[in-house]
Amino acid sequence: MFTAKDVKELREMTGCGMMDCKKALTETNGDKEKAVEFLREKGLATAAKKSSRIAAEGIVKDYVANNVGVILEVNAETDFVAKNDQFLDFVDVVAKAVAESNPQDVEALKAVSVDGTTIGDMLTEKIATIGENMNIRRFVRYEGDVATYIHAGGKIGVLVKFDTDVASNEGFKDFAKDIAMQIAAANPTYVRSNEVPSEVVEKEKEILMAQAINEGKPANIAEKMVAGRIQKYYKEVCLVEQPFIKDGDLSVAKYAEAKAKEFGGKIEIVSFARFEKGEGLEKKEDNFADEVASMVK
Repeated sequence: MFTAKDVKELREMTGCGMMDCKKALTETNGDKEKAVEFLREKGLATAAKKSSRIAAEGIVKDYVANNVGVILEVNAETDFVAKNDQFLDFVDVVAKAVAESNPQDVEALKAVSVDGTTIGDMLTEKIATIGENMNIRRFVRYEGDVATYIHAGGKIGVLVKFDTDVASNEGFKDFAKDIAMQIAAANPTYVRSNEVPSEVVEKEKEILMAQAINEGKPANIAEKMVAGRIQKYYKEVCLVEQPFIKDGDLSVAKYAEAKAKEFGGKIEIVSFARFEKGEGLEKKEDNFADEVASMVK
């Protein structure tokens, strides 16, 4: 009746999921044109048309189970849909799939099978039924002692990995949340200064030197000023060198040292990921007057 190539071509024509395409071809005895009509009648072929729309809203979601932590961003076009139960249930399924299947990237994630269908096909089906473009944008997965923090209902999400032997201590959970909140609030780029790439440091020094020279400082004085200002730069971009948000007299490193001593063990912040919903994405700007004009035309 039809081949895998036919299914592939129908998917490319309509943007619909594999299982939906197979069903459509089965119902129409392999006739692709009738299959397209079948999918359109079911409201599924509309998904492809929506794929060009900008999806910059959505949610950042966390998931932690069995010493695995995940942070995930899934986007939609509007904040309204981002609060839709169907959308939120789908995000939960995707986050769990990341944790359990450990895909290498988003494309591999879309190929993960859950309850007889793939994440990619589920996404296509949600686009069709909810009526907005949606996109699984990115995720990070850590194994080990992890902590997460979600701010403002999914606007910002943080995942932190620790190397510690005091994770079972009652106070460690609160400490770990403090570190995650620090990352959410202060937005560091690196854990510590030795992780900053040398080319980034050199570029920053060039900028700082130019600033000092433009202030009228002689070269030898400017060099000393740069040495001091680069330390200030580290305090801005490196987590452990930042002032702790709950006690500005302590750096994050000193806070961690104090807690490790209190708990009777070691604590090292290994890595972190911080996602802010829609960051770097062009947001759709609605112009009601233009929309009405286009409808009249």
